Amino acid sequence: MRSGLPLPGFPLWIGVARVGAAVLVLGCNTRDRLTFPNPGPAGSGPQTIIDRPTADTSVTAGPGFIVTGFTRDPDWIDTVYFETEGGVTMFPPFVGGDDSIRFALPLTTSGQSGQTITLRVFGTDRLGNRGDTAIRQIAVQ
Repeated sequence: MRSGLPLPGFPLWIGVARVGAAVLVLGCNTRDRLTFPNPGPAGSGPQTIIDRPTADTSVTAGPGFIVTGFTRDPDWIDTVYFETEGGVTMFPPFVGGDDSIRFALPLTTSGQSGQTITLRVFGTDRLGNRGDTAIRQIAVQ
């Protein structure tokens, strides 16, 4: 048995089909179509911002220093990558699943006096586009 019911303001209908003891509800209006948010300019990838520190900085060796920021893209984030040069701290990539990913990275500064730690962060979206790289240099004194 199949029945359909047009909805006001929608070009198609929502139907209900009974298959044995199960009832199947089907949505067929334009809001149910698989769509993705506007990806922006062709070839654009996720935007990554490091908001703490706001610029390259110097810190005193000792307790860890936390770097924070976010990666966002209307096509949703696939993966966020973290690269470190200098220092002893490394971070695995983070698999996304949303249109914005916030991160907080604890850098080890103990025993690193005289070192400069360079942190690079970038993301890729679900469409395969790679975004620009956000970079911070942290001089440990």
